[in-house]
Amino acid sequence: MPFPSGLEPADLPQDAVEVGRIADAWGVKGWFKVLPYSAHPEALFSSKRWFLLPTERGVPTFTGAMRLAIKEAKEHSDSVVATAHDVSDRSCAEALKGSRIFVSRASFPTTAKDEYYWVDLVGLTVVNREQVVLGTVRELLSTGPQTVLVVEFLQDGKLQDRLIPFVAAFVDDVDLVARKILVDWQLDY
Repeated sequence: MPFPSGLEPADLPQDAVEVGRIADAWGVKGWFKVLPYSAHPEALFSSKRWFLLPTERGVPTFTGAMRLAIKEAKEHSDSVVATAHDVSDRSCAEALKGSRIFVSRASFPTTAKDEYYWVDLVGLTVVNREQVVLGTVRELLSTGPQTVLVVEFLQDGKLQDRLIPFVAAFVDDVDLVARKILVDWQLDY
């Protein structure tokens, strides 16, 4: 199957992180609208090489992983719009619709002290001050004023969720190297 203009076959980087999806063409000059998976999509802005996998819905226009050389990506209203080299018109942009966007973790902007990318927290073990294991971070939720850790644990043979606010009042330390989060939280909260 020939692939859309602007794409070239590539392998996904070992550290690839899925950061969004191409929603549709935007305008007539080859721009496309992106639905980011983060409220702060800096990874989309900092990387000039996106890796795409074909849509899982509808008819894919390409197979396998592809690299897309980004000219510009910027915020627009409630989403992100972008343009790429060799994607010169609306029909080229429409061929990318539904594609899943991956970016190499190495190209993410550096975080400030006590700032973390959610993707780096998923899978970390959560322990309390008494070194009791509370579970493993399955995902994070944005509840508006704060972020919440969804900590998965096994109880009576069934997977359960424990919700812990990811705020300084409850989180003492995040150790990415040791893959551990230390919290002021108890089993019965």
